[in-house]
Amino acid sequence: MWSKLRQIWSIPDLRKRILFVFGMLVIFRLISNVPIPGVNIGNLQNFFQSNQFLGLLNIFSGGALSNFSIALLGVGPYITASIIFQLLASIVPSLSELQKEGFSGQQKLNQYTRLATIPLAALQGYSTIVLLQRSGAGILGTLSAWQWIISIATVTAGSVLLMWIGELISEKKVGNGVSLIIFAGIIASLPTIAQQSVAVFDASQLLTIGAFIALAFITIVGVVFITEGQRKIPIVYARQMRGRSAGGAKSFLPLRVNQAGVIPIIFAISLLLFPTFLAQFFVSSSYPWLANVATNVLTFFNQNLWYATLYFILVFVFTYFYTSVIFHPDQIAENLQRQGAFIPGIRPGEPTAVYLKNVSQRILLAGAAFLGLIAILPIMVQSAFQLNALSLGGTSLLIVVSVVLESIKQIEAQIVTRDYESF
Repeated sequence: MWSKLRQIWSIPDLRKRILFVFGMLVIFRLISNVPIPGVNIGNLQNFFQSNQFLGLLNIFSGGALSNFSIALLGVGPYITASIIFQLLASIVPSLSELQKEGFSGQQKLNQYTRLATIPLAALQGYSTIVLLQRSGAGILGTLSAWQWIISIATVTAGSVLLMWIGELISEKKVGNGVSLIIFAGIIASLPTIAQQSVAVFDASQLLTIGAFIALAFITIVGVVFITEGQRKIPIVYARQMRGRSAGGAKSFLPLRVNQAGVIPIIFAISLLLFPTFLAQFFVSSSYPWLANVATNVLTFFNQNLWYATLYFILVFVFTYFYTSVIFHPDQIAENLQRQGAFIPGIRPGEPTAVYLKNVSQRILLAGAAFLGLIAILPIMVQSAFQLNALSLGGTSLLIVVSVVLESIKQIEAQIVTRDYESF
């Protein structure tokens, strides 16, 4: 491990990229601790400790929501906008055509996503402030019209700033920017969690700690297993014919079991949070029918069985969906044909694309199911042992492990690229 770290540090360009990413995350943490004026921080933190839903929502803000900082929305609006446009791209023909245009089309879709983030951030900022005002916990007082404008504009600007930081990080190719921001928020909360655990520790919590350690170990092993797992497709590069035989250089095309990484988990949690967030917003509505609907929604999501089932389905579906967005067998088949390469026993062109798609679908079935099971494992343990602290901790651990593996792979890819260029 130390030799690998020395190798990374010895590459000037890669060292600058990592230091830049680290600097951006430091800026993010500073922003996350700049509170909006007029908030009772003590009452806010007590309210978060008693509300598991807001604790999960706090993950996506990197802890900024519990501080009611200028970045309290985190990257949530950007994630929501990304989900919306990726879904629309599979339905709206014009957006689908943009996806097929390659880099230029993707740039336009990214621009649309950025523009959609602004109204979504304003709407979520308004909803969050109203929710905290109606909590009855004495968090926020009455705001004037000017204070409303300033508060919403501030949190919207904070969310857009984090979106920009995330894209700057992604451009350095040492990890996904959005994932790393969420990762930094989770890691930053660990000292506080450890301090609170030590302060209230007693012998009766040994079972809880043992279950958490076992769950953490199973989650880490499972995530590493499905992330590192791959199917190697043999590839032969044709050479000039010699007599009646043809020689060829052999290689392989690796198809990962889970090509989507941690993105399906983030997408699934984002969608699960949305109806719960709206329900908490309307639960005290003056319209009885609306308050009743909101109460029923909260009751539904508080039932671990239904919540886990829906969570599993969303992770499973988004794994397939996001893989279809980033994995293009037609382009791979076309590139292989241009390079004079082929899969033994498979004709070049369309048959190769169909073969790659079928193989990807088969191995993805195991990857999606396994990822979904790991995602709901903390909820199942919570129900079985009545350990209320594990659902949030398991989700956080799942994101942390996946982000670390993804970043390591991108860094290793850059090292290999530079090794080839040195020859």
